[in-house]
Amino acid sequence: MSYRAMFAGLLLVIGGLAHAEKLSYERDIQPIFTAKCLACHACYDAPCQLNLGSGEGLLRGASKLPVYHGTRSEAQQTTRLYLDAHGEAAWRRRDFHSVLAPGDGQAALLSRMLELGRSQPLPANEKLPETLDIGIRRDNQCPLPAEFADYAKRNPHGGMPFAVTGLADGEYATLQTWIEQGAAIDQQPAQPTTREAAQITQWEAMLNAPGNRQALVSRWLYEHLFIAHLHFDGGSSGRFFQLVRSRTPSGQAVDPIATRTPNQDPGTRFFYRIRPVEGVIVHKTHITYPLDQRKLERVQELFFGEHWTLDALPGYGTYHRANPFETFQAIPAQARYQFMLDNAEYFVRTFIRGPVCRGQIATDVIRDNFWVLFQDPQHDLYLTDSVYQRQATPLLAMPGQIDDLRGLMDFWRIYQNKRNQYEQLRLQAYTQMPARWEHIWAGNDNALLSIFRQHDSASVHKGLIGEIPQTLWWMDFPLLERTYYQLVVNFDVFGNVSHQGQSRLYFDLIRNGAELNFLRLLPAGSRQAILDNWYDKSGQLKLWLAYTKIDTATPSALKLERNTPKKSFAWQLLERHAAINASPDPINRCRTSHCYREGQSTARQASEQALSRLTNRIAASLRVVNWMPEATLLRVEHDGEPREIYSLLRNRAHTNVAFMYGEAHRYQPRLDTLTVYPGVLSSYPNFIFSLTAREVPGFVVAMEQARDKAAFERIVERWGIRRTHPDFWAHFNDLSRYLHETDPLEAGVLDMNRYENL
Repeated sequence: MSYRAMFAGLLLVIGGLAHAEKLSYERDIQPIFTAKCLACHACYDAPCQLNLGSGEGLLRGASKLPVYHGTRSEAQQTTRLYLDAHGEAAWRRRDFHSVLAPGDGQAALLSRMLELGRSQPLPANEKLPETLDIGIRRDNQCPLPAEFADYAKRNPHGGMPFAVTGLADGEYATLQTWIEQGAAIDQQPAQPTTREAAQITQWEAMLNAPGNRQALVSRWLYEHLFIAHLHFDGGSSGRFFQLVRSRTPSGQAVDPIATRTPNQDPGTRFFYRIRPVEGVIVHKTHITYPLDQRKLERVQELFFGEHWTLDALPGYGTYHRANPFETFQAIPAQARYQFMLDNAEYFVRTFIRGPVCRGQIATDVIRDNFWVLFQDPQHDLYLTDSVYQRQATPLLAMPGQIDDLRGLMDFWRIYQNKRNQYEQLRLQAYTQMPARWEHIWAGNDNALLSIFRQHDSASVHKGLIGEIPQTLWWMDFPLLERTYYQLVVNFDVFGNVSHQGQSRLYFDLIRNGAELNFLRLLPAGSRQAILDNWYDKSGQLKLWLAYTKIDTATPSALKLERNTPKKSFAWQLLERHAAINASPDPINRCRTSHCYREGQSTARQASEQALSRLTNRIAASLRVVNWMPEATLLRVEHDGEPREIYSLLRNRAHTNVAFMYGEAHRYQPRLDTLTVYPGVLSSYPNFIFSLTAREVPGFVVAMEQARDKAAFERIVERWGIRRTHPDFWAHFNDLSRYLHETDPLEAGVLDMNRYENL
């Protein structure tokens, strides 16, 4: 009997059992999608926009129109799930086609995609064929039902799950049987608990309270929290919520108002409402923010604790969207900045990790690893000097509101000149205030942040992780607020090339401003040489053409070593702020013979001691770095205790990051390094190694001794989990389980669109 005949018999048996009890989407189907499909089919970068995180996403179906199109001349229609359309019929009017409906005597498109994937199994733990394009910029053809036969003929390995170990027999049978039963969606909308509902009522009452002052504060809060996954009581319930503008008041069903950006005119009377986040939580879009009684009291304290007046509410026009400092100037700047500092990690995550799931237009303007600090509110002149604030505010407007291609360069020159005028104003103002240690904010464990970039994605983590980086940012209120508005509030992933180009170019200026601010902390005589190192080669042209000159005269009050001031600053920072550093890192910054975290078992300490040998070494001496992906996860099994997962992050070196294009020409691969740290530090794993604790020393030795790609491939053969590994999904899904065990508030399904073919 052939395999196909045997499987057909098995399918009939399982299908017959399934027919005895009607299959449930919520109970039987969504768990399969979550385990085997959602790693690719979520967010805007889901192939064919097919989002399998909820019944609504499945009913919406697929579209031939990609969200990411960096050269489009016109902004395209927005297709945000749960916002831009509701119900299957509404999505059909937006050119989404069903993947569940049978047609022309053929099975549903989803069924046929699964069957195609089933018919072409891949060899176990072997590399994929080189001809199979698995890159995130591949051309997803998204066939209509009538086009499927031709698609299958041209793409024999184009079935689902794509280019990875397939479904188990029972999972395949369950899905096919459910489709045969009519593919009914019985998923129920998420509901808050009684306690959560009571807290939602409190927040909505505050946000919708009468009066112009409240209306302005509520608008500012909405524009700063619209992207958040809000949680009550520390997120212990596992439910998350989002803040929306609704046509309906509290007590009625939410009827959300969809605008391209959250600071556009809603066009009608509206109410701020808090509704549950629907669907499975995926890590890449899961940016959390706490709402509880303490936060409610904090809002009252910050925004209404002092007297301020407001004659009339600002509008929603282009001018007000471009300059939030003007729009919200009536609200004390101290309150706005302190609110952001209280949860600075959230705000930096919104624009560094971001909601768009593919961010190279922004991420190629930042280094692969750097630290972020914040200016103390009591020493931020925008907050403390009213004359300076009045002079600065008109210069803080940001581009991107007008996306006319013909005016791109004219718009850009206007805003570049405004920014540079502001930098000159700022430089002159701060010559009277030499930088001191107390000027660095140290209010809580959000005060020190680490950023890691992996090409078109990036992550943010509390504490100072990794070796001392090449660059550091020191952000004040104008820098933090402008970055947030430019890359989050005003950024439109569906926008045209002009809008996206303006956003990218201005972020380059913001990064430069944060770097220049940090240089004020270093000795005046050292600043130009350090800046020249950051802007090497072609970067010198950008320093001359686009940026303002730095202050090389005003002294710093910090006592730093003359020859290595940046390193001296970093070590003093670590010592001074050890109490709020959430991520002590003896693995990457080992200054003794004990290169491991305290309080760990002997076995874990031995593993970390061995792994520390891979850090602080450039690729020219540790050659294996040349073949490492950007975000590798190392899974280490321990006898008698839970496994540990380490992130091995490749930090790519560049002469500078000052240009939108030509990154490859500025890349310095011989200077790349690895950061090794416990935990999952990326939403997008590129590869997994799995080994026992006893094997860690041998793994490290093999990495140290690898002199060519063939040696690296032997490491992959021995310890690697390829896309075709029989237990691929067990290993991949264990990453999410690890997150749930170690950091349940931030846990979510990881993305495998960038998992490499090693």
